[in-house]
Amino acid sequence: MKKNRNSPQSVQQMGEVRVIAGLWRGRKLPVLNAEGLRPTTDRVKETLFNWLMHDIAHSRCLDCFAGSGSLGIEALSRQAQAVVFLEKFANAANQLKKNLQALKSEQGSVIHTDTLAYLAQKNNGEPFNIVFIDPPFHQGFVPQVLNLLAENNWLARMRFCMWKPRKITRH
Repeated sequence: MKKNRNSPQSVQQMGEVRVIAGLWRGRKLPVLNAEGLRPTTDRVKETLFNWLMHDIAHSRCLDCFAGSGSLGIEALSRQAQAVVFLEKFANAANQLKKNLQALKSEQGSVIHTDTLAYLAQKNNGEPFNIVFIDPPFHQGFVPQVLNLLAENNWLARMRFCMWKPRKITRH
């Protein structure tokens, strides 16, 4: 059986991500070092959370295509009320659960699911204020995710959706 090269299931070894600020500042957490799994860099995280610094505390966050969970964990470290992590690949979801347990975080929950299928359902719970969208490259998921979030009651009235583009170009 041929392995999917874009799947983080083909694990090679462990890498790590660092929490930038907040309760767990400086903590390094193990993450799978696998093809297709690329944690957000410290520089990007720092910039993003500088933008969100006045909005993150007490917010409900959704981390789509969570992977390492780097963005959601950073939000929890900075006093987010709750973060729901959506991750399709079992190994990545399991490692994320272990990291949340190591941090003794009760505000984070990991759902092992396909993000698109999950968001296609109507949300009957409390909506999210902040949504992190960091899908696999070259899949074209961002427009579909944005539509599903809006159509199915996933977004609170005051909301932010953040996604990391594949490439940033200068004009």
